[in-house]
Amino acid sequence: MRRASASIGAATVFAASFLANAAHADSGPRLLVDVNTLKVIEHRDAFRKWYPASLTKLMTAYTVFRAIKAGEITLDTPVVMTKNAAAEPPSKMYFKPGQSLTLDSALKIMLVKSANDVSVAIAEAVAGSEQAFIGRMNAEAARIGMSSSHFINPNGLPGKGQYTTARDLAVLAVMLKREFPQYASYFSLEGFTTGKKQYPNYNMLIGRFDGADGMKTGFICASGFNQVSSAVRNGRSVVSVVLGEESLGARADESARMLQKGLTERGGGPTLAGLAPYGDTVQVADISQQICNKHAAKVRSEGRDEAGRQKLLSPYIHEMDRPPRFVFAGLIAGGTAKPGVNEQAAADIGDGGNVPIPVPRPTF
Repeated sequence: MRRASASIGAATVFAASFLANAAHADSGPRLLVDVNTLKVIEHRDAFRKWYPASLTKLMTAYTVFRAIKAGEITLDTPVVMTKNAAAEPPSKMYFKPGQSLTLDSALKIMLVKSANDVSVAIAEAVAGSEQAFIGRMNAEAARIGMSSSHFINPNGLPGKGQYTTARDLAVLAVMLKREFPQYASYFSLEGFTTGKKQYPNYNMLIGRFDGADGMKTGFICASGFNQVSSAVRNGRSVVSVVLGEESLGARADESARMLQKGLTERGGGPTLAGLAPYGDTVQVADISQQICNKHAAKVRSEGRDEAGRQKLLSPYIHEMDRPPRFVFAGLIAGGTAKPGVNEQAAADIGDGGNVPIPVPRPTF
């Protein structure tokens, strides 16, 4: 990762390398939109169907917020881990059936660690069953105009019938920001702590890109490395969607490039609603062979420094000048933590040192 104290010469080299890399970055769909004007600043393959992976959890969160708005639940509503939820594959928290946490804690865990078991437990708590919640997800997606999306689970694990597009994800991100600004902090968390263990956010822009304020990352072999990002600076608010990148670092670099462009350049173009469908709008892309092979794994491993952190090329991403802030999220009873724990005290647990960027999970 680029050091904040890098010399001007070193910074120039980084910028040149980054721009060269960005110039031939053609691995997947892209979309950049101004949240206030809804003008599409940049797009490519915006209507190509793609596996959302854990970006699905943005739809899960939106569906939850709609239920809160309707008065069905509150952030204090208990989320109980069921046998069905506990059986989900990683990434997960490994909570035992019967253990519970507040919806507030569950949302933090879902959006930071991308826990698949917690996602299903949230769905069951909100709608009574996972299938009923999935029905709500698809109904909400249709209502807000996500015309090329369909969901078969609330966590993004791969399966036939689960797909979206860069355009639809941009619609979802804009709706989250416009309709539910009171919940924006859930998407910008630097990490959470259960009181015993700290979990950093996989989004490498938070705290490292000026103005970054969310939102979510995701990965499965079939989709590559995906990221929906948001940033605000000098009154401008933009959202970028990057799908199908080859690594954690590549998706962060490309997201930073797009956000910087949106925050600094004025451009005219169609609105998000006025962008006409184009390209292949039928087939769901599957890039498993490009992403999950020995050569690709070797390239990704070589993209880490001696401390195991992902190397970044973007001149717009800097080192954090302080330890990450961890908020509390844990079990109500029978677990590792109790409600009412002071969040600042919880954030002080551990050495507060440099948090390594985790290795991507293999199945979400």
